[in-house]
Amino acid sequence: MTGVGTMARKIFFCLMGFVLLVSGLAGCSKPVTDHQQVAKNEKIVIKFSHVTAENSPKGLAAKRFADLVRERTGGYVEVQVFPNSTLYKDGEEIDALETGAVQMIAPATSKLSALFPEWQLLDLPFAFPDLQGVHTFMAGPVGRQLLAQFQTKGMLGLAMWDSGFKEMTDNKRPLLKPSDFQALRFRIMPSQVLRDQFELLGASTYEMPFNDVGRALTSGQVDGEENTISNIYTQEFDQSQKYLTLSDHGYLGYVVLTNAQFWHSLPANIRKTLEDTLAEVTQWEWSQAEEVNKRQLAEIEKQGRLHIERLTPAEKQAWEQALRPVYDRLAERIGAGPVNSVKELAK
Repeated sequence: MTGVGTMARKIFFCLMGFVLLVSGLAGCSKPVTDHQQVAKNEKIVIKFSHVTAENSPKGLAAKRFADLVRERTGGYVEVQVFPNSTLYKDGEEIDALETGAVQMIAPATSKLSALFPEWQLLDLPFAFPDLQGVHTFMAGPVGRQLLAQFQTKGMLGLAMWDSGFKEMTDNKRPLLKPSDFQALRFRIMPSQVLRDQFELLGASTYEMPFNDVGRALTSGQVDGEENTISNIYTQEFDQSQKYLTLSDHGYLGYVVLTNAQFWHSLPANIRKTLEDTLAEVTQWEWSQAEEVNKRQLAEIEKQGRLHIERLTPAEKQAWEQALRPVYDRLAERIGAGPVNSVKELAK
């Protein structure tokens, strides 16, 4: 028995030596945490709440971010994504972020205007020639100033994701001329620029959270709405609307936000992994947004529930002329400098 015990001890110490050797070697390389061996109370959990569908550009990007973070941290960081307003509605998200109930949100830029009126710059009609124009603007001095504003409210703007350019839908008549909007009622996001836009077209407006829009269209509470193709398709607005005008009249994008105190409390290596992954996912999301909108427009056309209209150059010019006073009104509220910076892009 003594010989067996001695042999067992030798085997034990040999194994321990091997483990220590492997551990020492691992210390010289990038640490990887085994997801299966991380206790729940040891994980970093990030709740990411948003209001669009899982198969929208934002929904796809949020899921990709979560998957890559899990893979790159070995499960040590778990991003829990809550799409389609399952956790918080539009008007509740920022409060939830400020109180720490969630750690990441991605609201539409229009919904930030109550806190930061300058964000209405991105609501200006026909302001950007294409999505690259938006990205260039946000990478410039005005865009950087916009993102810096979040720090005054204890938040950080981590990225900008595209939804795309908005189109018009309604259930009364085709919208081709500015006069076609007369006496119609449209759902809008909370932005004075959007209120001005429809007022100049002779329509009235109704502000409501995104998850209420489908019911409002079905009940006739509003006649129409403006949105990107991906939101029109994934929310099935085509089931209650009759007409779709491909106007590309305004940009719709999202700011990925986090609570600054939470973000700075993360270990530096984890924060870098999250930031690098988010930068990679943002580039992917930009390309996906265009592809998703094209693919889902083709599906809408195939289903044939909507009468689809495309503006002619002359019709588009008439819209632009009718909406030009929106720029002057915003300049009176936030100053001419920022508005002029957008006008330069629109030329």
